[in-house]
Amino acid sequence: MTRGDSEEIHATATERAGLIEAPDDFDELNRLFEERRWSDGLPIVPPTRERVAAMLRHTQRAPDSLVASVAPAFGEASAERIAINAVMAGCKPGYLPILIAAVEAVAAPEFNLQAIQATTNPVAVWIIIDGPVAQRLKVNAGMNCLGQGSWANATIGRALRLVLQNIGGALPGGMDRATHGQPGKFSFCCAENEAESPWPALHVERGYAAGESTVTVVGASGTVNMNTHAKDSGDMLRVIADTMAHAPSNDYWIGGEPWIMISPEHAHILSRDGLGKAEVRRRLWELSKMAAGRMAVKDFERTQRARRDELGEIGPDTLLPISTRPELIGLVVAGGPGTHSVYVPSFGDTRSVTRPIDQPPAAR
Repeated sequence: MTRGDSEEIHATATERAGLIEAPDDFDELNRLFEERRWSDGLPIVPPTRERVAAMLRHTQRAPDSLVASVAPAFGEASAERIAINAVMAGCKPGYLPILIAAVEAVAAPEFNLQAIQATTNPVAVWIIIDGPVAQRLKVNAGMNCLGQGSWANATIGRALRLVLQNIGGALPGGMDRATHGQPGKFSFCCAENEAESPWPALHVERGYAAGESTVTVVGASGTVNMNTHAKDSGDMLRVIADTMAHAPSNDYWIGGEPWIMISPEHAHILSRDGLGKAEVRRRLWELSKMAAGRMAVKDFERTQRARRDELGEIGPDTLLPISTRPELIGLVVAGGPGTHSVYVPSFGDTRSVTRPIDQPPAAR
């Protein structure tokens, strides 16, 4: 979607959100939201007119402006309806522009939200925030950036999940058919640790200026801790690639978009040995190739069908690349001190999307 297309969508008006009579008592109100399946299983903040209005003051969009239609129900996500879910999640008003950009991003065709929302896979939407807004709003990029303790990380991720559920219609056991799900479906959000990274930031790689702020969304199937004390880049990449190569993987049978969240310590070892992001991707792509015969018989057969046009005839000894090309391996530096990096396998049939965060003049 071009910025011109985006502007055209924003001009489209939707119906304003309706008002309901709700109990003043906090416990009774939460019981009502639970009964109507408007919550995620955690207590919500009452989305009063006053709280929603305070949230909307942080965007230049009209309350009834359409941001996106959210699959699978294709509900209309207006600025106001996004703000309502942001209030419910506990977001501070200044977080609204981030959430609006994230909703735009997940609705992009290449993200494949329809499949992500309705699959039996445990896929969650991982939000990565880059640029000055991350520091200004104290989005955690360092120690425990995927864990508890950061108001911004927790509530922004939670708010997007409420949008996906309440506007997109992906209720667990209904349109959301996840066999197990994962904790990231409550909230999965962090910033890139640009200050500690030896490489250009993700959004700069994707054509944005360093001074711009962006949101990137990733269809993430989970996280795998990689604890290695390797001090040699070749040794480190070998064990990371070995972690990536596992037989029951969506990425191998489709040719997906796996991600590596590299800790600053590991990133500096790789950079010290003269490796930039492009070379790290190339080496991981080569080292992580997996023999197709490792797959279960049924998975091998569907891989033969899915990747024949790309790879030709596939036999048990065929080495499958994890993605169709090295550039599709996502790399982001995040986290604090320590010898840990994180492997984030993808849903497979999805591609990450980056969108700029529009800030009102007073917030820029």
